[in-house]
Amino acid sequence: MSKLTALLVSWQRAFAIAVVIAQAGIAVTGSIVRVTGSGLGCPTWPECVDGSVVPVQHPEVAALHQWVEFGNRTLTGVVGVIAGLCVLAAWFHQPRRRRVLTLSLIQLGGVALQAVVGGVTVLAGLAWYTVSVHFMISMVLVWLAVLLVSSLREGDGPARLLVPAPLVKLQVVMAAVLGALLLAGTWVTAAGPHAGDASTPRLGIKVAALAQVHADLLFLFLGLLIAVGFFTRTRVYWTLVGVVLAQGALGMVQYWTGVPEVLVSLHVLGAGAVVVATATLWTSSRERTHEVELPAEDQALSKA
Repeated sequence: MSKLTALLVSWQRAFAIAVVIAQAGIAVTGSIVRVTGSGLGCPTWPECVDGSVVPVQHPEVAALHQWVEFGNRTLTGVVGVIAGLCVLAAWFHQPRRRRVLTLSLIQLGGVALQAVVGGVTVLAGLAWYTVSVHFMISMVLVWLAVLLVSSLREGDGPARLLVPAPLVKLQVVMAAVLGALLLAGTWVTAAGPHAGDASTPRLGIKVAALAQVHADLLFLFLGLLIAVGFFTRTRVYWTLVGVVLAQGALGMVQYWTGVPEVLVSLHVLGAGAVVVATATLWTSSRERTHEVELPAEDQALSKA
């Protein structure tokens, strides 16, 4: 193993943690694009404006909006580099671990997918449903990035539960409710004042009605979290409780104060934190041994 590959492997965990932060962080920068009205600062894709990949003076687009949107696009490349480093570290690690490599490749493929979805979002004029898809993919990638970090301290054997089976079922339901909660949050934003551009059509449903759905799903998630507490009260569990309560309080303040821009981005940051904490609770509920299943012919020999 060369010095370069040895360095890549030695930094593997750092790369994995960095990709968690990057996948959550780019959702926050995306929200900054929205609240500053810079969603169409670069009105074409993959170029920023016709004839130029980078921002240039344009009679119809403010320079600030161009640079905010261009900055977010540039960060996609940064996330791609980090994901690529995860793949290289997984590839050069000996012995090569299939699960780690697969999760790393998903991160890299997810960045490419997000670049395409981002382009579709721009070309569709920031249609609310494309923005929702864009955000939800980010949250899925955050969850899978947490699994990647966890896989580095695990073995390659089958998963073994560390908690009662009913708790696992509760966690599955929690994950589904969390997905619905996040999606409802995108709908609230789609109907609210922060469209990403002044000319973008909004979702034609009253914000109050969508906010109520969002709040109801939050209460359901909290109820499930209380139920989980009957089975486990680890540090990971209490961390999730704290993050969810903080996010809920922030959401209420955000609604009562008329959805100020800074709180929108903080709420997106909180959403990423909730996903990280929930995924961490999921990974802490099981373990994988370092035993690798033998090929069929070797199993036959071992039984002989």
